[in-house]
Amino acid sequence: MTGRTRRDIAVRPAAGHTGAEIEGVDLAGPLEDETVARIRAALLRWKVLFFRGQRLDHAAHVALARRFGTPVRLGRRGGASPKDVPEVETTADRLELGGRFGMEHEEWLRRRRHSLLRGWHCDHGARIDPPAATILRAETVPPYGGDTTWSNLAAAYTGLSGPVREFVDGLRAEHRLGVGYQPRPGEDAYLRHLLDHQVASVHPLVRVHPESGERLLYVNGYYVEQIRDLSRAESAALLDMLLEQAVRPEYTVRFRWEPGSVAFWDNRATIHLAPGDTAHLGHPRVMHRVMLEGEVPVGVDGRPSQALTGTEPGRW
Repeated sequence: MTGRTRRDIAVRPAAGHTGAEIEGVDLAGPLEDETVARIRAALLRWKVLFFRGQRLDHAAHVALARRFGTPVRLGRRGGASPKDVPEVETTADRLELGGRFGMEHEEWLRRRRHSLLRGWHCDHGARIDPPAATILRAETVPPYGGDTTWSNLAAAYTGLSGPVREFVDGLRAEHRLGVGYQPRPGEDAYLRHLLDHQVASVHPLVRVHPESGERLLYVNGYYVEQIRDLSRAESAALLDMLLEQAVRPEYTVRFRWEPGSVAFWDNRATIHLAPGDTAHLGHPRVMHRVMLEGEVPVGVDGRPSQALTGTEPGRW
């Protein structure tokens, strides 16, 4: 799906497998059903869509999300998020997390993302029903740096050899909040918080997309802890291989943000990597996101995911 439509909408692919820029759409205005259908089709094809020069406030952001699903209403948010719009989360909330537990933000990040693959994630992947999609808009961004990268999990699965696809089709993996966190010496308030508020599910290692029917290599570095029925050594080796496959450069797209930019991605079919190159710049980066309620993943064998602790469908 490329080129101009009758409504003067352009879908311009941004990379070979992943990502497309959409032109000719005012997301703050009323969207006709035909426009919504074309955006949805482009999302299924390209996995993440980019819109520039948009003028969305919080209310318009939520109204946009409602055209594509049911926005998640978050029970807990930080001080940067708008108090009267529970569907909107401001990403600057995360700057507060370390401070709540006696750490500077940079230390918290280092302990959470201490390997090259650790930061790759889907949103809320430890839940039994991770969000179906996320719509993120940029309010203020640095003059340079701060790019986000996405990878296409359908392309990653297809790129595996036939014998490996057949092997992983039947496997399941445990996804858990706080996987890989490196504790501080002595008392660690954040570790205690993780232990007291565990969220964990068992998801298929290969998920079937509920709309397109595509098979997705459902791995990420942020939540996946252990492949079931394998030894620790076997699981670690296979996960390393699959994660490297999932984020191969040819499956990715990198987006340079501007004020008014919007990214809309399929959270079932992608993983993404937040930027790590802005802390030293001294420029604010203010982003707002709305997530759409998702389904319980289903594997190739038709079996749904299993909730282990701290999560149930539809309850946020």
